[in-house]
Parts: sequence; C-alpha cells; structure tokens
Amino acid sequence: MSQTIPTQEIAAYIDHTLLKPQSTLEEITKLCEEAKTHQFATVCVNPFWVPETALQLAGSGVGITTVVGFPLGATSTFAKMSEARDAIAGGATEIDMVLNVGALKSGMDDIVEADVSGVVGMCRGRAAVKVILETGLLTDEEKVRACLICKAAGADFVKTSTGFGPGQATVEDIALMRHTVGPDMGVKASGGVRDMEAVQAMIAAGATRIGTSSGVAIMSGGQGQGY
Repeated sequence: MSQTIPTQEIAAYIDHTLLKPQSTLEEITKLCEEAKTHQFATVCVNPFWVPETALQLAGSGVGITTVVGFPLGATSTFAKMSEARDAIAGGATEIDMVLNVGALKSGMDDIVEADVSGVVGMCRGRAAVKVILETGLLTDEEKVRACLICKAAGADFVKTSTGFGPGQATVEDIALMRHTVGPDMGVKASGGVRDMEAVQAMIAAGATRIGTSSGVAIMSGGQGQGY
C-alpha cells in the first residue's frame, strides 16, 4: 500500500493556481499571501502577472510558475521561446508550456520534440519546464508518445491539463505517465484536484506536483471549487 503523505508536507507539492482571464490585482495579491502562509511550491499565474508576483513573493521561498503557448499550444516555437524568455526576465522560476497537440496527433513527432526542446533550451539553468499534454484530447498511445517526446527533449515535468480543455487529471493518466517517463522525471496532476483525498491519490499514482486553485481548501481539509 502506498504511504500517505503527512498533511503538513502536502503544501510543498502544490502549484497554487489562478489562471482565470478576469483575475484582478486584488486576487493575485490574495493568491500570493496564501502561498506565503502555506508555503506552497509555487504560484501559477498568467504571464502578465509574473513581475507583480515576483515583487510580492520576494524572499518568501515560493516559486513562480507561468504558462507559455497557453491554452492551445498551437503557437510557433519562436513565440513560445519568446514568451519563456520574457517570463524568466520578469521573475518566473518555472514554465508550464502547452504541447502542440495537433502536431502530435498528425504524427509530427520530430516537430513536437523540437518545439519542446526550443523552450527547454531557452530555460536551461534558469527555469524548470513542465509540458502540458492536455490528456483529455489524447488517446493512451498518444499520451505515451507525448511523454517519451518530452523526456527526450529534456523537459523537467509532464503535466496533464490546462484546465481549459476537456477532461481532468485522473489517477490512471498519472500512473501511465509515471510508468512511461520512469522514476526521475516530474509528473504534475492538474485539473479537478480539489481535496486531500484526490491529492493523496495522485501522489500515490506517481505525481510529484499538483496544480490546483483549491490549495487553501485542501490544506484545511475542505473541498475546493474550480481548477
């Protein structure tokens, strides 16, 4: 039986997330305060808010995740690399890029790998790279191919979902992703993880990071809403 992670250690798994397009400065400030209080791994915000979160989180030990090619993954590699460079300059410590799903489904694996490699190269030594697969759009065979491509490209994590596409993180997908990438690469469960039971199940299946807007509710033993 998998070991249950003590509640006080769960915060270090969580990317405390606010990606709604209508998010306000007041909400971003609240997100940062909550992250400092609970010592979440990072906050995850849209690129516009990266410099502000960097100011608010300075010296706190909380990292800053932002999104690239979000939420469709269908921008050019150059655009994704430029977004990543700009985000890092603003203070981002982790980059969650969206896989080119259409290219993957077209069998253009070399193109997909080059896309991921471009962002990884831009971030090397400066920010970790997580690749969002958007698992709700993929078959199991495509999920496996995507994981192998991301591993070959040097990404630090594979991640389930943007939260804006179909489906949510599932234990089955996390287990498949973990089995595919092996023990050393990060696996992030995001989308629909709203309570401690779900967090523990994802970690038991192989997740090393949890993306959720329900971090505070999770830490208090409640049930969150939204992403």
